[in-house]
Order: sequence, then structure tokens, then C-alpha cells
Amino acid sequence: MTTTVRVPEERSARVPAEQRGPGRDRDSVRLLVSCGTEVSHHAFAELPRRLRAGDLLIVNTSPTLAAAVDGWIGHARVVVHFSTRGDDGRWAVELRDPDGRGTTRARAGGPAGTEVRLAGDVRLVLEEPLTPYGSRLWWGRVSEPDVLGLLRRHGRPIRYSYTQRDQPLSAYQTVFALPSADGGGSAEMPSAARPFTARLVAELVSRGVQFAPITLHTGVASAEAHEPPYPERYEVPEASARLINAARAGEGRILAVGTTAVRAVESAVDAGGVVRARKGWTDLVVTPERGVRVVDGLLTGLHEPEASHLLMLEAIAGRAAIERSYGEALSGLYLWHEFGDVHLILPEEGPHTEGCSSNCR
Repeated sequence: MTTTVRVPEERSARVPAEQRGPGRDRDSVRLLVSCGTEVSHHAFAELPRRLRAGDLLIVNTSPTLAAAVDGWIGHARVVVHFSTRGDDGRWAVELRDPDGRGTTRARAGGPAGTEVRLAGDVRLVLEEPLTPYGSRLWWGRVSEPDVLGLLRRHGRPIRYSYTQRDQPLSAYQTVFALPSADGGGSAEMPSAARPFTARLVAELVSRGVQFAPITLHTGVASAEAHEPPYPERYEVPEASARLINAARAGEGRILAVGTTAVRAVESAVDAGGVVRARKGWTDLVVTPERGVRVVDGLLTGLHEPEASHLLMLEAIAGRAAIERSYGEALSGLYLWHEFGDVHLILPEEGPHTEGCSSNCR
């Protein structure tokens, strides 16, 4: 949904919800609920009343990395965003320029052979662009084999200019985050799950809502560049595949928490529509032409009008529904980005649904 509509700068969430006033928690954000073109407005704490017993939430357990590290090219300071670890030990990285306000601005990548000095006398050498059609992200080789240790010692969370100040890494972890077996994680937080608290999860479980964990390690999606997603590492465990298939066979709706969860589970469905246990790399881009085969709905943040994620939302709900809900979000003064408000897209009709009138209000 590429559109001329612009999101005003003041609609960016500059700090986490729990820092906006006394008595607030992560779930102190707003919830826009849409079923087709029918839209209603709620507090996120009302989510359990928008769902029903038998519904299943697919959640991403990838932890967020302290993926931003200071470096130098000659005498010039740069910030390196470590995005994705390749199978050959290299890392996809993005170089950015400090902007003097604690954040960064876009910088042209490359050229090949560029050497970046990092803390502890570590060297990063750029080798080739990540993709043939872009130059923002490059494959680079790091002289220190324990890059994840380097990030733990010297890294900080990636921060964009719309945020007000640095936040601790804990502010970028969701309640579902678990340590990965290989120590890996996401360069940017799977932010749709950020408003969940342990209390809210317990209430959902008590109401009969189920959870199916998957993992997809998200890479860097620069705020200035809205490219299609590139390959990311994912895993759909056997137990989660069984839960999803059982819910589809019963009365439950399959609702993904975040576009990352959609990408992972839609990468693990076979030609017969059965979700299989799978892991590896996915280059799937969900579009209206491809459609979705597993998920019935989605809980997601609010995306910029040019973002490729909106094609996924259209695939789930249709263009008219997304245009209507985004118009409501703009006129309702919702907040955008990773600390912002969220949007619950419920199925308008189809198997296992009761219609919008019983879900939206």
C-alpha cells in the first residue's frame, strides 16, 4: 500500500509506554481493532476480551541484540548495525553516520575492502553487498570470532532518530524472548509483542487462548529505506506446528503476533496447507498475490505507508480494510513505531469466525 499519506512526526512514540506517566506499564498502549472495514478503539489491556477460547497466538521468541557498535573509518566515526549472521561466519552490517544527537543517519555502504576499526582492536572488513539491487547492507568479516560477545561488551540497542533517548536493552526485550541455542537474536525488536506483560499472558491463558512459539531473527530494517525483507533465519518447532494444525482443525483462529511470526509460519506450510516443523532461512515475501495459507489474523504495530510490511497486511485483510484502519489510526492520533500503539486485524468471515460484530466491539 504505497500511498501519499504521511505519518506526522509527532505521531512517533518517543519513549516506551511505561515511561509516559506514573502507574503505566507496557500494556498502557492503545489497541485498534479491525474486522474488514469495521474499526473500533480499545486499550491494549482489553485484548483478552477481544479474543476467545481456542484462539491461538503465534509469538516470536527471538531476543533482541545490542546490535549497534561504535567504529572508525580512518578518523571518521561511524556506527555499525550488526544485522544478520551468515552461515559462513560473516555478518550483514549497515554503516551509519552519527548525527550528533545520540542517533544516526543513513550512509552509503561500501566500497569493498573498507575497514572499520571497532573496540578492542577488532577489525571489520566489508566484502560485498548483501543483495545485487542494494548497497545499504554489506557482508563483512570480523577479526573477532565471538561477535556476539563483542556485542554484549560494546553494543547497545539500535536507536532511530524519532526516539527521545537511549534505552537499556531490557526495554527492547519482549516477554516471550528466550535465549537462542546459538546465542543469536534479532537486530531489531519483534515489537508487536512488546505490550504483552506476564499478567496479561496469564489472563489470556486463563481464558483458553493458546500460544505457539516460533523464532525468527529479524535483521536491520532501516527507517529511511523500505526495501523488501531479505532472507532471515527462522524455526518452527514440532510442538508449535502440532498446536497450529490442531487449532486450525478445531474452532480456533490463528493469530500471528507480528509480521515476523507470519513470515516464519507461512514459510513452514506445505502444499497441502499443513504446518511442518522447519528451520533454516526464509526469503518469503507475503503479498496479496501470494496470499496467506495459515494465519487468520494479525496483531502488529503501525507501519509507515511505504513499508513492505503493508503488503502482508493487505494479504491478510485486503486493501480497503487496511486503508480504512490506517485512516482511523491517523485521525485517532495513534502512535507509530516500536514503542507505539498496536493494531489487531481479525478475520471478517470464514472458517471458525463469528463475524465482526462479535469481535470488534
